[in-house]
Amino acid sequence: MPIDVHELLPGQSVWFDMRAVIQRVKCASVSIDSQITSSIQRGLVVLVGVGRDDRQEDADYLAEKTANIRIFADENGKMNLSALDLGAEVLVISQFTLYGDCRKGRRPGFSDAALPDHALALYEYYVERLRSLGLAVNTGEFGANMLVEIHNEGPVTILLDSKRLF
Repeated sequence: MPIDVHELLPGQSVWFDMRAVIQRVKCASVSIDSQITSSIQRGLVVLVGVGRDDRQEDADYLAEKTANIRIFADENGKMNLSALDLGAEVLVISQFTLYGDCRKGRRPGFSDAALPDHALALYEYYVERLRSLGLAVNTGEFGANMLVEIHNEGPVTILLDSKRLF
C-alpha cells in the first residue's frame, strides 16, 4: 500500500523512487517465444521499474522527463532535441530487476520492487501518460519472459528516477 506523506511524523521522511533506464536507439524490438511482438524505429527504449511505494505522481514526473529529455542531436550535432521534438517512437518495457538490491550476499533481493498488481497499474499509467503527451508508444508484455533487441545509438543511456525526499 502506498505511503500517505500526510501521515508522516514530524522529522520522519521517506524516499519515492520510480526508476527508468532510457536508451536512444536506432531500432529496437521485443520477442516472446521467438515472435516479434513489438518494435520501433529511431526513438527511445525505456526500461521501467516500479517501487513498492511509488505513486502516480512518480509516473507523471518520469513521463514528463522521458518525453522532454533532450538526447537527440540537432543540426549542429548537439543533444538539443527530445523524442517529442522529433516525433520519435518509444518502446516501454517493465523491468522489476531495476530494484535488485545486491548489497548483501550474492543474489539480488527485490523487496523494494512493487507487487505485480501495483507495478502493472503504474506501468500502464506511465505508458498512457506518455501517449497523452503526444508520443507513439509500443510496449513489451508485462511479466513475460522477453528477448529485447536494442540497437543503442551513440551509445546514449540515461538513468532517471523520481527520487525526492518528503
